[in-house]
Amino acid sequence: MNSITRHIKQWFSAAAKVWRREFYLVIHDEGALIFFILLPLFYPIVYTVIYNPEVTRDIPVAVVDNSRTAGSRELVRMMDATSAIDIAGYAANLQEARSWMDNKDVFGVVVIPEDYDRKIGRGEQAVVNFYSDMSLLLRYRTFVSALTDVQLATGAQIRQEIMNDAGISLGSGSPINNEAYFLGDTEQGFASFIIPGIVVLILQQSMLLGITLLGGTASERRRKNHGVDPLAIPGAPASATVVGKAMCYTVIYLPLAIYILHYIPEWFNLPHEGSAVDYLLFIFPMLVASSFFGLALCRFVKEREMAFLLIVFTSVMLLFLSGLTWPRYAMSDLWRGVGDCIPVVWGVEGFIRINSNGGTLGENATPFYWLWGLSAVYFFLAWLYFRTLKRR
Repeated sequence: MNSITRHIKQWFSAAAKVWRREFYLVIHDEGALIFFILLPLFYPIVYTVIYNPEVTRDIPVAVVDNSRTAGSRELVRMMDATSAIDIAGYAANLQEARSWMDNKDVFGVVVIPEDYDRKIGRGEQAVVNFYSDMSLLLRYRTFVSALTDVQLATGAQIRQEIMNDAGISLGSGSPINNEAYFLGDTEQGFASFIIPGIVVLILQQSMLLGITLLGGTASERRRKNHGVDPLAIPGAPASATVVGKAMCYTVIYLPLAIYILHYIPEWFNLPHEGSAVDYLLFIFPMLVASSFFGLALCRFVKEREMAFLLIVFTSVMLLFLSGLTWPRYAMSDLWRGVGDCIPVVWGVEGFIRINSNGGTLGENATPFYWLWGLSAVYFFLAWLYFRTLKRR
């Protein structure tokens, strides 16, 4: 019994020594400090400032009015009255309007046909063509929303006039009124939609960059010293080494997680509906899993510079796998399986559900358990790597 107690004390002592040594290495490595401290501090602010204002407004549009009637002019006035569209001017024909679009003077063209007013007078359907610059999907989304509102309002007005001419009174307003509530993105803005996921991705990627940078540095030291790292804790078990290093990174990132996940949304009025206790408890296993994940990736990092090639290269791929730009349920089984193996994918999903949609930790038990499962898997892989180093 005394022997078991002594071994446990020695293990905790070794883990504490590894934690202190790793913290020493972090604060004396400028590159690690940039990734661990400066990047998480400033990247969320930079991204949020770039994406504000959240919605595009007064996008210049050219009009080709072949009808030249009171009805067509009224339609153009209704478009110009929306917050999304700014009528830049009338073009003589479609070719002139296209030249304006090529010069980026306008980003959309409305073509009103010659028979627009005549068809409406006959009770027929009139077709108005719209050409959009698709270089930015956000502009197209704004155009579609604004033109749909104008179309519904114009149709309701025309039907009201027809009913009045027939002597049928429907009263004022529409018989059915639609109200849309956008859960998780009440502002319908790009920042409110994407920043809550981006900040979680920044947490993992900055941590992985710092861990693999330190791992590459340790690999360089081993090559210079015949396979021995002179700054490693001698005699520390591989498990104590892995736990001590992960504990160091997790402790560093806990205050950064509070700053990024709690204060950034408050400062920039982003969605912030969930309980702070719930999403901070949820993000803790993601930090642990990311720490073990980074230590396992050190197997593939032989030099400091390889950290950039390994981690930065995957950032865009992880943005897609997280489901921010394309829903995960619409992905193939292969890519959905790859995403299941990445801590940040579950971190983004659970955090958005809690923070943006007001969910609770209990309602997000699946991603929470997945993060703890990934922590165990990557701990085992990291332990294998450091155990191999000790044997060498």
